[in-house]
Amino acid sequence: MPPASQGQELFQISIPVVVLLIVLFYGGTLLMSWFISRKKENADDYMTAGNKIGFGVSAASMTATWIWASSMYASAEAGYNYGVSGPIHYGLWGALMILFIYPFGKRIRKVAPRAHTLAEVMYARHGRSSQLMLAGSNVLGSTISLTSNFIAGGALFAILTPLTFGTGIVVVAAGVLLYTLWSGFRASVLTDFGQVMAMLGATAIIIPVVFFAAGGPSMFEAGAAAGNVTAEQQNFFSSEAFMNQGAPYIAAVLAYAIGNQTIAQRLFAVREDLIKPTFITATVGYGATIIGIGMFGVIALYIGLEPLDGDLNNLIPQMAGTYLGPVLLCLAFIMIIGSLSSTADSDLSALSSIVMTDIYGQGKGRGKANPRTMLLIGRVTMIVATAAALYFATAQFSILDLLVFVGAMWGCLVFPVIASFYWKKITNAAFTTSVLAALVFFLPVRFEWIPVDGILGYGVELISIVGVGVILGIMGFGFFGMKPALIIATVAMVAVLPFSFDYLRDYPVLTGSLVAYAVSFLVCYFMSVRSKENFDYSVIQKITGDFDPEEEELTETELVSVKNTTGKKQGE
Repeated sequence: MPPASQGQELFQISIPVVVLLIVLFYGGTLLMSWFISRKKENADDYMTAGNKIGFGVSAASMTATWIWASSMYASAEAGYNYGVSGPIHYGLWGALMILFIYPFGKRIRKVAPRAHTLAEVMYARHGRSSQLMLAGSNVLGSTISLTSNFIAGGALFAILTPLTFGTGIVVVAAGVLLYTLWSGFRASVLTDFGQVMAMLGATAIIIPVVFFAAGGPSMFEAGAAAGNVTAEQQNFFSSEAFMNQGAPYIAAVLAYAIGNQTIAQRLFAVREDLIKPTFITATVGYGATIIGIGMFGVIALYIGLEPLDGDLNNLIPQMAGTYLGPVLLCLAFIMIIGSLSSTADSDLSALSSIVMTDIYGQGKGRGKANPRTMLLIGRVTMIVATAAALYFATAQFSILDLLVFVGAMWGCLVFPVIASFYWKKITNAAFTTSVLAALVFFLPVRFEWIPVDGILGYGVELISIVGVGVILGIMGFGFFGMKPALIIATVAMVAVLPFSFDYLRDYPVLTGSLVAYAVSFLVCYFMSVRSKENFDYSVIQKITGDFDPEEEELTETELVSVKNTTGKKQGE
């Protein structure tokens, strides 16, 4: 049994009980998946469940996809690093980004009601290079996301059970793959419903128990007196927390909502009239849960708990093992397993749909792609992705760093993607060049490959100010339209101007994200503003759509097309 701080010992779940819990959890999800499975699966249902999921399942699935183990661990890490305001800056801004994205979701579904991926829509809007750029970023992002979930599972097993980190990541990977492989996205959304109910119930019980077991309200005064926290960590409105955690996460999560295929997949799957209530419900569920879980990190900070092996990924399981009894510890174990599984299966479904649609389906052409081959490709993709994530998980990266990096990387895509659904003048060259240019500027600033000081520092800060306007302008545009968005963006840039120079350069994570947004906007805008492109959005519906339509759902025109295609093949 590993030692905890302050001479306490961590309680561990015995191997027989662990086996029982794993069998019950993954056996239950496998049973649910088997219940909805078909001998002959439909390729489109495998990716988007027929575009007709109801409110209960869609809201639960969207909530479960955002409430993942990595978010729980990262929120606790934010609480430990930045004190009482850390989880607020992580959970609140993440929740609001879900809310801010739903107006764009409605527009995307209106333009492409039966699409499978955002990259597929970009193929119809711009062409192959834009499609592959967005698809490639999603493959990288979903693989990193899958890796971070496996890392969370490994940390859970290493601390709360006698089993090793390696055993944990293999068990989680095998369990998720087992119930997702055959039915794909349909299995993911159905199991999400059960998983999110278990997560929310467990969270409501576990957080108060740990809080009072660790000392209750008096621990804040005792922690401050003992010197465990700094004045900045006690400040509810900490500027350090906002600049290092809150502001970068606003940029990162806005990009997540736009660039992440797991979100887009649910957007295309839910009934079009239920998009708004689905996103609002996910906003509330995510915010409340993740802020609450982040209190584990705050409690650990105030009581002076040192993370095991100096690894902040260990905070949640360490706190659970220190302050929970056997029954509640098992409940916490299931809560974390459920949260990481709900997003890991979403990542597998997202990766399979990207390869099925964007690499094979649109590469062959919608009328020529073989649905049975698509299903085989989707399942092989899941297996390969699981193996790759297992390999990367052995490096045990910081989960918070991974999430912020992926979000900032997707920031290069946000403006070109959103603008492509509204502005007819954007060309494929403008889209591609703006994203590549943003990456060229983002990487050296984010990773401090170049010294950001002197004249160069002022230049980077000036571009970052533009990035502030771009982010807030995008948010305003979704709800209020173009004119209010321009006013919001202008006021924001003017407001931050006096405080930005000789200041933003000290926050490379934030500055890198702002530079990505600004450069992609500037390049895309100036390459498109004089363009003669006048895109017809009705074209998108003709190019995107079902690869494997049910015969009874075919329209008369589609039936004629199928018959003609069949006749040609027979003639050949």
